[in-house]
Amino acid sequence: MSAAPPRITLKDLARELGVSTASVSNAFNRPDQLSPKLRERILSEAQRLGYSGPDAKARSLRTGRSRIIAVVLAETLTYSLNDAVASELLAGIAEVLDVHGHTLLLLSGRQHVSQAPGSANIADGFIVYGLMPSLKVLNDIPAQRPMVAVDFNIQSRPSVHVDNEPASYAVASHALTARPKRPGIINLRLTESPCNGRVTAEHTLLAAGQTITRSRLAGFHRALEGQGFDPATVPMWNIEENTFDVCAPVIGEILDLPDDERPDLLLCMSDRIALTVLTLAERRGLRIPEDLRLTGFDGIAEGQNRDPRLTTIRQDSHEKGRIAARMILGLAPREDCMLHTELILGDTCP
Repeated sequence: MSAAPPRITLKDLARELGVSTASVSNAFNRPDQLSPKLRERILSEAQRLGYSGPDAKARSLRTGRSRIIAVVLAETLTYSLNDAVASELLAGIAEVLDVHGHTLLLLSGRQHVSQAPGSANIADGFIVYGLMPSLKVLNDIPAQRPMVAVDFNIQSRPSVHVDNEPASYAVASHALTARPKRPGIINLRLTESPCNGRVTAEHTLLAAGQTITRSRLAGFHRALEGQGFDPATVPMWNIEENTFDVCAPVIGEILDLPDDERPDLLLCMSDRIALTVLTLAERRGLRIPEDLRLTGFDGIAEGQNRDPRLTTIRQDSHEKGRIAARMILGLAPREDCMLHTELILGDTCP
C-alpha cells in the first residue's frame, strides 16, 4: 500500500505562491485584509493543491480565540429561523461575520441549560437576542467574554434597540386621528405568567426593563391619553408566541365578539399578529378598514406585499444585526445603540 501524500501546510502554500504566510491566513480568516484578486488567487491555488485552510483547533490553542461568535436566541432555533424579524437580524450578523472570517454559532435559550456551556465555552463573544425564558443560560456564559444584547437589557452590557416607545406612539397617534369607538391592544409576551388571551387585573406584567413589549405599550397608552381615552379601560389581549397557530385562537375570540363589543381598531405589537387579524377578519367577511382598522409593528415584507397593505412601523432588523456584530468584534464602540424606525401608512389604517 502506497503512503499517503504529505499534507500541504500553510507555509508550503505561501512558498508556492510567493506570498507571506499572513496573506494565506488572511485569505481564509480575514478576507477584508486582501484585495479580491489576491484572495481569489490564493483560494484557487489552495483548492488545486488540496489545502483546506488553517487548522481551526490548532489556531484556537495558539491564539486563545476560536473566531466563533455565538448568538443566544430567546426562542427555539426552528422558530427563530422561520420568524421574519429574527431571520433578518441573523442575516445582518452573518453578513459582518462572513466578511471578517468568523463563524456563527446558534444557541437557543430554551434548551436545557446544561447543554449550553459546552458549546458556549468555545465562542469568542455572545449576542443575546430577545427576552430569555430563564437568565440561567446567561449565567453559564463565561463572564470575561464580550456580550451584546439585542431587544433586551443585560446589566452592564451594551444593548441594541429601536425606538419602540416613540414608534408605537407615532403609529397609534395616526390610528386614533379617526377616532375609534372601541380601540383594543394585542400584546406580545407581556405577562409574567403565560397568558394566551385577555389580560385582566389578575395578571402581573413583566417589568419595563425586561421586554420591549412594555415600551411599545407605553407608546400606545401615551397616544390614547392624548386622544382622551383612559388606557385602563382599553381592553388588552396577550399572545404567547408570534405565530399564526398561537395567535389565531385569541384573535378568533376577539373577532367573534358581538358587534357592539368587538374593537373597531386593533393596535398590534407585531406584523405577524396584525396579519393574522387580517386573515381571520377576511374569512369572517369583515371589511378592512371600514369595519376594522389595524396596525402592526416590524415592517416585514409579507405585510407590504399583500392587499390590503399593513399600516405599520418598519424597523431595520438587518442593520440591528450588523451593529451587534460590529460591536462584538470590536469594530464599533461597545455602547448602547438606538435605531430609528419609520411609520409606513398602508391600507389597513389609512
